[in-house]
Amino acid sequence: MSHSFRLLTYARGNTPVGAVFMNNQVFDLADVLPETPTVLDVLNDWENTQKELAALTKDATRLAKFTGRSLDMVTYLPPVLYPNGIYCAGANYTDHLAEMSKAFNLPAEPDPHEIGMPPWLFIRTARNTMVGHGGRVTIPAYSKQFDWELEVAVVIGRQCKDVAEADAMDYVAGYTIINDLSARDFMKRPKATPGSAMEYDWISQKNFDGACPTGPWIVPRDDIANPLDLDLKLWVNDTLMQDSNTSKMIFNYAELVSFLSQRFTLYPGDIVATGTPAGVGMPRGIFLQKGDKVSIAVESIGELTTTLI
Repeated sequence: MSHSFRLLTYARGNTPVGAVFMNNQVFDLADVLPETPTVLDVLNDWENTQKELAALTKDATRLAKFTGRSLDMVTYLPPVLYPNGIYCAGANYTDHLAEMSKAFNLPAEPDPHEIGMPPWLFIRTARNTMVGHGGRVTIPAYSKQFDWELEVAVVIGRQCKDVAEADAMDYVAGYTIINDLSARDFMKRPKATPGSAMEYDWISQKNFDGACPTGPWIVPRDDIANPLDLDLKLWVNDTLMQDSNTSKMIFNYAELVSFLSQRFTLYPGDIVATGTPAGVGMPRGIFLQKGDKVSIAVESIGELTTTLI
């Protein structure tokens, strides 16, 4: 299937508007699919809405009845307002594991599949952390080691519990990009006993306001023939920092979705981020500063930019 449509949310004044980008125009969902005016509504009825939207891309006569706007006139918000959960895989790229092991003088990590180790994920809040494409993020006052992490994420399109790996992709609506921003100096709590369960600080490190730029939109699953072979690039200002490919992912999309669904129910709109490749700032001692612009490009999905203020 060619580029069929993209789901996005944009701001009209202070009001979020669910929209669809097709035939080079942005159309409000309230016009083209009045029953499902938000992206979350569309995902909640994904089986039907994806067919209706795909049919609409081919129906120029019907499309001509709606008022479209050009993409460059749009102020992006996060595509889904708001998922029940954002689940982020850590240590999930071979090249990133290697660079972190080297930075911390640790032995090389074995492939978790070989030792029967499950995926490792943490949870993010949604409403306070999500920022749209082109958005601005304030570096938390408490952090001096503020890092970038480019990630591909899947967006769930069907309620999903105890699904097998072989079936897991049937529950995915599409793909988006996130920048998993991290306050690296708050990975651990000061004064905590080393090695204790209370040592790590996931709130300060990963859940500050603006921690999860997301977007620019959701690309339907069927539009991407080989999601495990996508080129990934991230620039800080004009310097290329991350340059990798999703083929270096350790646990693939289906494994992550299946694993999470064994633990709890996943709902339409939920986001599962699949980890970052090599090229983050921490191993090099380079961190984001006020005024920096982070630009991410993911093949077949698009571009996500964020300015630090």
